[in-house]
Amino acid sequence: YAMRLLRLDPETTAKKCARVVGDVIGKYHPHGDTAVYDALVRLAQDFAQRYPLIDGQGNFGNIDGDNAAAMRYTECRLTEAAALLLDGLDEDAVDFRATYDGEEEEPVVLPAGFPNLLANGSSGIAVGMATSIPPHNAAELIDACLLLLDRPAASTADLVALAPGPDFPTGGVIVEPAASLLEIYETGRGGVRIRARWSEEDLGRGVYRIVVTEIPYQVKKADLIEQLAGLIENKKAPLLGDVRDESAEDVRIILEPKSRNIPAEVLMESLFRLSALESRFPVNMNVLGGDGAPGVMGLKALLKAFLDHRREVLVSRARFRLGKIEQRLHILDGMLIAYLNLDEVIRIVRYEDEPKAKLIAAFALSDIQADAILNTRLRQLAKLEEMELRREHAELTEERDGLNAMLSSEKQQWKLVGVGLREVRKVLGPDTAVGKRRSTFAEAPAVDTASAVEAMVTREPITVILSERGWIRAAKGRVEDPSELKFKEGDKLGFLVPAETTDKLMIFASDGRFFTLPCDKLPSARGHGEPLRLMLDLDDKVGLVDVFAHKPGRKRVLASKAGYGFVLPEAEAVAMRRAGKQVLNGEAAFCLEADGDHLAVVGDNGKVLIFALEELPEMPRGKGVKLQAYREGGLRDGLAFKAEDGCAWIDNAGRTRAWPEWKAWLGRRAGSGKLAPRGFPASKRFRPKSPA
Repeated sequence: YAMRLLRLDPETTAKKCARVVGDVIGKYHPHGDTAVYDALVRLAQDFAQRYPLIDGQGNFGNIDGDNAAAMRYTECRLTEAAALLLDGLDEDAVDFRATYDGEEEEPVVLPAGFPNLLANGSSGIAVGMATSIPPHNAAELIDACLLLLDRPAASTADLVALAPGPDFPTGGVIVEPAASLLEIYETGRGGVRIRARWSEEDLGRGVYRIVVTEIPYQVKKADLIEQLAGLIENKKAPLLGDVRDESAEDVRIILEPKSRNIPAEVLMESLFRLSALESRFPVNMNVLGGDGAPGVMGLKALLKAFLDHRREVLVSRARFRLGKIEQRLHILDGMLIAYLNLDEVIRIVRYEDEPKAKLIAAFALSDIQADAILNTRLRQLAKLEEMELRREHAELTEERDGLNAMLSSEKQQWKLVGVGLREVRKVLGPDTAVGKRRSTFAEAPAVDTASAVEAMVTREPITVILSERGWIRAAKGRVEDPSELKFKEGDKLGFLVPAETTDKLMIFASDGRFFTLPCDKLPSARGHGEPLRLMLDLDDKVGLVDVFAHKPGRKRVLASKAGYGFVLPEAEAVAMRRAGKQVLNGEAAFCLEADGDHLAVVGDNGKVLIFALEELPEMPRGKGVKLQAYREGGLRDGLAFKAEDGCAWIDNAGRTRAWPEWKAWLGRRAGSGKLAPRGFPASKRFRPKSPA
């Protein structure tokens, strides 16, 4: 608005940004000049705004995240899109209010020839509220508005058929499913996944490279390249060999594969998961409605609010024009009276001392009409001028009647709203430079990146060393003598797991969660390793129950201290997430391999119960069924074994003790069992809690 008053229209010469910032903070918004200039710069950046409202001249920053030049160097003026937003301010299209100091006036809202809130989007946090609206294609929004005008009962699905999703300034490929996008536009909440646009460039002899030409919205190119380089340096992107920035005016990022045998789709899918080449734009369409109350709106409600606003603008402009016509017709009526009595008017003007009063008295004129007659030049008394006035009077009368008819017909008002939107669409349509859709839609391909990544890892034997205090490391080969391992002062060995670099390390926590770490990413055993809690979301109060290398197809028995358990297919517990995967409900007692046909359990009360393993259900997660009944205490330990091999335990000295009479403890699941046999460890465990 300040730029409009400075007459910085699209066709005029630009002025220094400092001049604009000065006017804004002096007249309308007493804020810091940096904040105002930052807002001005953002409105001029074509990678930040889908439809820039300011035409900036000079250095206005770039997609790398570099800052704009100081405001004393840069210049600006309004764009065609901004002119569409401001059109009608001279015609009382919207209400005005006093500025902060009461010396000026400013519009409460803008006439808005197109739905700018949806077209350019908005994000930010107000007092206790947040909003996040993605940018959209203005032509598609106008098409949806025209559909609503034609069919007010149209569903959100009908509107989404015309405006299928966001249209980001930086382009990219939207991989959010259509059903998810429809839900977002129905509820006003959700998230949109957007990926970089890439192509495969053939270099001959089976060699290729990836060229990225568009990156996700609000991702800084320099930060993205730094992130990709960091993935290579830290060996977290084993399929990526090199990254280079060859960008000039456009975006051109070169990605070199580690091997030409890696399919381009597999390489990119792995990078989408690891880097900002894929990002998620949160959607929370929290806006102020027409009544000024905040609320989350869907697409239909937002477009309806915009159309209601456009109708109000149309009516306000019509009333303003009607007032101007009435004023002009009033003057023309007086002028025509003068022409009908021209000789008498000339006599009064020539001979009377107070011609104005005489004219008013003689012809029943108003002050305004009398002034208009007295201000008429002699040359305008010609017959031709009279005919011109009569023609103007007839045209204005016809226009007045048309405006009155429109103001009394809601149907005609909505029709004219549609006409106005079609005119705007010509300026912002898909055949214009700014109106062509930039973001496209695609389905994310189902690619097995894990197999490709594993194929790049050299298979070598390692030993995973996890201390009692949670420091983890991986030593090459096998550790023959654990007593030679060094630990921090006050720490000691917790778990010793033989594995291979291609394995996944499974960690079962006492709160029932499973965590998964790739063995090739574990810190080396040169030092004391790294704290496990920096790699995983593990609370200090949560202990570790078991650590082992994952074996596909294997099953395990999980049990809680409350005495409940079930059989778990091990693959169901794999989760490459920091937060892990909740599998067992309750505090965990043990996690052991389901290697056998019977399960022996022992409680805190020293009673042992043996039952067939087939009595346990196989589940992917949950509480399970009761294993053993207790009056007090809970489950202490368990052991799976084959009946043909017999049952045994290991004493504190490490000796295996056979238990030939184990069948005397055989019963049904959920029984209480019998006291353990003589010689059973006082720890009430089938084997000591020691590194394995």
